[in-house]
Amino acid sequence: MGSLFRSEEMALCQLFLQSEAAYACVSELGELGLVQFRDLNPDVNAFQRKFVNEVRRCDEMERKLRYLEKEINKDGIPMLDTGESPEAPQPREMIDLEATFEKLENELREVNQNAEALKRNFLELTELKHILRKTQVFFDEQEGGVNQTTESMTRALITDEARTAGASMGPVQLGFVAGVILRERLPAFERMLWRACRGNVFLRQAMIETPLEDPTNGDQVHKSVFIIFFQGDQLKTRVKKICEGFRATLYPCPEAPADRREMAMGVMTRIEDLNTVLGQTQDHRHRVLVAAAKNLKNWFVKVRKIKAIYHTLNLFNLDVTQKCLIAECWVPLLDFEIIQLALRRGTERSGSSVPPILNRMQTFENPPTYNRTNKFTKAFQALIDAYGVASYREMNPAPYTIITFPFLFAVMFGDLGHGAIMALFGLWMIRKEKGLAAQKTDNEIWNIFFGGRYIIFLMGVFSMYTGLIYNDIFSKSLNIFGSHWQMSYNKSTVMENKYLQLSPKEDYEGSPYPFGMDPIWQVAGSNKIIFHNAYKMKISIIFGVTHMIFGVVMSWHNHTYFRNRISMIYEFIPQLAFLLLLFFYMVLLMFIKWIKFAATNEKPYSEACAPSILITFIDMVLFNTPKPAPEGCELYMFWGQHFVQVLFVVLAVGCIPIMLLAKPMLIMQARKLANVQPIAGASSDAEVGGVSNGGPNGGGGPHEEEEEMSEIFIHQSIHTIEYVLGSVSHTASYLRLWALSLAHAQLAEVLWTMVLSIGLKQEGWFGGVILTCVFAFWAILTVGILVLMEGLSAFLHTLRLHWVEFQSKFYKGQGYAFQPFSFDAIIENGSAATEAE
Repeated sequence: MGSLFRSEEMALCQLFLQSEAAYACVSELGELGLVQFRDLNPDVNAFQRKFVNEVRRCDEMERKLRYLEKEINKDGIPMLDTGESPEAPQPREMIDLEATFEKLENELREVNQNAEALKRNFLELTELKHILRKTQVFFDEQEGGVNQTTESMTRALITDEARTAGASMGPVQLGFVAGVILRERLPAFERMLWRACRGNVFLRQAMIETPLEDPTNGDQVHKSVFIIFFQGDQLKTRVKKICEGFRATLYPCPEAPADRREMAMGVMTRIEDLNTVLGQTQDHRHRVLVAAAKNLKNWFVKVRKIKAIYHTLNLFNLDVTQKCLIAECWVPLLDFEIIQLALRRGTERSGSSVPPILNRMQTFENPPTYNRTNKFTKAFQALIDAYGVASYREMNPAPYTIITFPFLFAVMFGDLGHGAIMALFGLWMIRKEKGLAAQKTDNEIWNIFFGGRYIIFLMGVFSMYTGLIYNDIFSKSLNIFGSHWQMSYNKSTVMENKYLQLSPKEDYEGSPYPFGMDPIWQVAGSNKIIFHNAYKMKISIIFGVTHMIFGVVMSWHNHTYFRNRISMIYEFIPQLAFLLLLFFYMVLLMFIKWIKFAATNEKPYSEACAPSILITFIDMVLFNTPKPAPEGCELYMFWGQHFVQVLFVVLAVGCIPIMLLAKPMLIMQARKLANVQPIAGASSDAEVGGVSNGGPNGGGGPHEEEEEMSEIFIHQSIHTIEYVLGSVSHTASYLRLWALSLAHAQLAEVLWTMVLSIGLKQEGWFGGVILTCVFAFWAILTVGILVLMEGLSAFLHTLRLHWVEFQSKFYKGQGYAFQPFSFDAIIENGSAATEAE
C-alpha cells in the first residue's frame, strides 16, 4: 500500500544478455510484467531491425489464425477457452506452428473452393430444373388448346413478306431462348427487350417460389424464369446481348417434349448426387473447424507472445562481437531481486552458461510513475489518471479519493432507496466478477460500469448512510424514533390546510433527534424547503472548505519530500493562512451561530437576533460597518469580533504579495550569488531554483536548463491569481452539493406524488390492477431517471470537485505512466482489438 500514497521508486538499469538466452529471458520478464524497456534504436527503420523477419512470420501466423477464427464464427462453433495462458513457445516451435497453420489454412481453403464449386453447380442445376418445369407449362398451353393465342403471337412477330413466302413454303417456326434472371431486374429487362427489338419479341416469365442461395456470399436471392420467342438470327443475337447485359443466365432447352423430360430426369439425378457430395463436404469442413476451435485461443496467445518477444528484442542493441544484446529498462526498486531471479530462470531454460548482467545507471531523466494497484484500488486510480498521471514520487490522491469521492457523491445523492438500488447493483457485479470478466464484450458502457463496480458499490453504501441522515427513502421518511415535535394541529386542520409550518418555539421539545432528521419535516409545509435549504447549504460550505484545506495540507507533504524549502515557506504557509483566515473563519461563524442562537432562547440570543453569515462575511471582506442590530440584540456574536475580522482580512491580504513575489525574488537573488558562494540552507541548485529533486532518478535536476526569470514571474503571478480567485470560486462551487441534493429530493417527491400516489388512491380489485401498472411505470422512471441519470450527474459533479477544487491545490499530474512489458496486457489488448474488428 506504500506505493499507493506515493509512486514506486524507479531505477534505470542496463541489461546484458547473451544472444542465445535473450529470447528466454525476455519471455520470463514478459510473464513477470515489471520491466519497461527503452528503444535504443529510435532512428532505425522498423524494416531494418534484426528480428524483423521473425515479426513478419508472426504477422503471417496471426493472419492465418484470424482466417480460421472467421470461419469458425461463421459456422457458430464455440471456441474452447480454459482461461489459462500457455507459456511462450521456444523459437524452434515456430516452425511446427507455421506448418500446422499452413496445413489448416490450405485444407480449409480447398474445402471452401470445392464447396463453392459444388454450390455453383447445384445452383445451375436447380435453375435448369425450374426452367424445364416452367417452360413445359408454356409449351403445354400451346399444345393443349391455347393455339389461338400462339397463332396471334406468331402473326404479330412475322412480317407480311415472310407471311406470303411462308404460305408456299409451309409454317414458320419461331426461335426461343430460356434463362433465369434476378426478380428485381425483370421490369427493366422487359422494357429494354421491347425497345431494342421494337416489339418483335414475345416474353413469358414465371417466378421461382423458393429463394436460391448465392454460392459466392451465401445470401438468399429471388429469381424468375423467362422464355423469349423471336424470329430470325438478327433478333436472336440482339436478345442474347441484352440477356448478357442484365446478367441473366441462359440455359439450353430442347424443343421436343421427350427431350425435355429426359433432360429433367437427368437433372434430378445429378441434383441428388450433388446433395450427397455437398453434405459430405460440409461434414469434413465442420470436423476441421471443430478440431481447430479447441486450440485456437491457445494458438493466439502463443503467437502474440512470440511476436511481443521479438518486437521487444528489436529495441535492443548488439555489441561489437554480435554475441550480446544490450537493453535499457525502468524497473521498480522493490522488485529488483524478483527481476534478477526471472533472468536466471530464463538463462537456465535456454541452456546458456553466461549469466545476464543487470546494472543500475545514474540518470537525470524523469522516471515513469508506477502506482501498485489491486482490483479494488484500480478504479480509483483510473479516475486520477484520467485527469493526468502523477509526476514521479508526487503525492497520489487515489487513496484519499476512496473515501472522499463516494462521500461527496452521497451528499448529492442522499436517498436510502436509491442508494440501496445502486449498492445492490455494485454488489451483484462484485459477486459475479469472475464470470462477468470472462464474458469479454466490446460494449463500452458495460465495460465502464463493470470496471467501476467497487466505486458504484461504495457510492450506493454512502448514499444509504446520507439517506438515513436526511431521513429520505423514495421521498418519504422512516419514523424509527418517533418525533421530537409535539404538534398542536388536529386532523381537520391538516386536511384543510395544504401548507403548514413547524414552529421551533412552540412545537419543538428541545432535545436533538437521535439520528438524522426528524420525520415530521416530511409533512411540514412552507418551511420544509427553507429548513432543508439552510441545513444543506451550510454543510456544503463546511465540507468544501475542509476538503480544500486538506488539499493544501497535501502540498506540504510534496514540499517536504522534495526538500523544496522555498515553496514550503513562501507558498504553503501563505496559502493555508489565506484559506484559514477567511473561509475557515466563515465555517467557525456557522458553528457559533448554531450553538449560540435558538428559537427558545431569550434576547440577545433568540432566533430573531441571529445574524446572516453571508452578510457578515461580505461586510468583513469589504470593511463595511454592519447595520444596527434589532432592539435587544447584540451587533456581534462574540466579544472582539470586529477586531478579529479586520485582523484576519489584513493578514489574508498580506499573504497575497508573499505568494506573488517572495519565491521569484529569492530565486533571482540566489542566481546572482550562485557564482560567488553557495546559499546557506539550500541543499541543491534545484532547491534554490524552486525545482523539486527526488534523488538520483528524480524528476528535474541540476542538469536541467534554467528557466528565464520573466517566465518565473509570469508563472508565479498566474499561480497566485488562480489560487486567490479560485479560493472564492471553489468555495462557491461546493454549493453544488446543496443544489443537487435538493433537486434529487424534489424529483423523487414529484415522482411519488404525481405517479405512485395515483395507484395508491385506487380501491378494490381494479385498484390493485392500476397499482401494479403504476408501480411498474414508477419503478422504470425511478431507475432510469433518479438512479441512472441523476447518478451520472452527481458522479460528474463529484469528479469535477476532485479534479478542480481538490487536486488543483497540490497535484501537478505531469508525469507519464509506467508501461511494463507484460504478456497479460498485450494479450488483453490484442483480444479487444480482435473483437472490435
